Amino acid sequence: MSGLLHYLKENQDHILADVERVVKAESPTQDKQAVDRCGEVFQSLFAEHLGLTAEVIPMDTTGNHLRFTYGDGDSQILILGHMDTVWDIGRLSYRVEGNKAYGPGILDMKSGIIQAIWAVKACKDLGVALQKKVVFLCTSDEETGSDSSRAYIEAEARKSDVVLVVEPAVANSGALKTSRKGVGHFTMSIKGKASHAGNHHEEGISAVEEMAHQILFLQGLTDYSKGTTINVGIASGGNRTNVVAESALLDIDVRINRLSEAERISDLITQATPFLEGTTLQITGNVNRPPMERTAQTEKLFHLATECGNELEMNLTEAHVGGGSDGNFTAALGVPTLDGLGAMGDGPHAEYEHILIDQLPVRAALLASLMTRL
Repeated sequence: MSGLLHYLKENQDHILADVERVVKAESPTQDKQAVDRCGEVFQSLFAEHLGLTAEVIPMDTTGNHLRFTYGDGDSQILILGHMDTVWDIGRLSYRVEGNKAYGPGILDMKSGIIQAIWAVKACKDLGVALQKKVVFLCTSDEETGSDSSRAYIEAEARKSDVVLVVEPAVANSGALKTSRKGVGHFTMSIKGKASHAGNHHEEGISAVEEMAHQILFLQGLTDYSKGTTINVGIASGGNRTNVVAESALLDIDVRINRLSEAERISDLITQATPFLEGTTLQITGNVNRPPMERTAQTEKLFHLATECGNELEMNLTEAHVGGGSDGNFTAALGVPTLDGLGAMGDGPHAEYEHILIDQLPVRAALLASLMTRL
């Protein structure tokens, strides 16, 4: 057993205690005050374990972002994590059942940040040298698209030799994520002409009927052979059963594997035309997360991680996943990016969201070992 892993296993209870602290500091994205309170808990942990003071990046409506720097030098490793969750306060509670710890955001992705802190702490306490300084960027709005944090993520990535994303590993296998789909969101507002459904039906132009045509058109853009999916997740229209609907609205989710496909699908959606004469369309949105494509740089980074895993008796594999992360932004810049280095468990965004407690030190040791080789 490596010295790093032995040290971290000895501290498993302390790592879990830190996880409990940040999970109990509930932080739904839309609640700035709550996210900032959670950020204060993280700040106290960075100070306690690594002696670091946060550079606070203030935000008006979302939670403040936090930047921490460990070590010196011109070359840097960027560790990405987010503090916000999808859970309203009080919706879930923290609890431990056997080897599983449950709670809001515990897997996605507060435990990943705690593991990263302990990975660096292990190197610090054991005198294991890191060749590059380590920058932690803890953001507050990943769950809603990273609108306020994207510019900071990309700016920091451009200064980094490599980006390590401590989003959770793939459930069951513990695989690292070497590619992710890009993510887009579009809305289509449809206008028709209202009329009385009984007395003057022929004078109306139904926005709901137009909506039905547009749903079939949009869903038909899905192409599994290309990894492209379009999902009309929300469809609403009209306001009374005896009125020909004047308006309708569609919310559209797009997932793509290639940047070129993102451009093609975006054009098809934004340039859509009405099927019914007299209706009009207003379309907004874009692909806000470019795809994280597997590159030769990614492959090299993954193989380095597998070497570290072999030393820890871990058989690491890689995976392509449909969800996006902030690693999509950094990979699209051409910066070597490896994702899924966070906690093991299952149920992100689900009521049974949990981590595997005995894997906390193991995954932290993997991250520590990887950093010593970069």
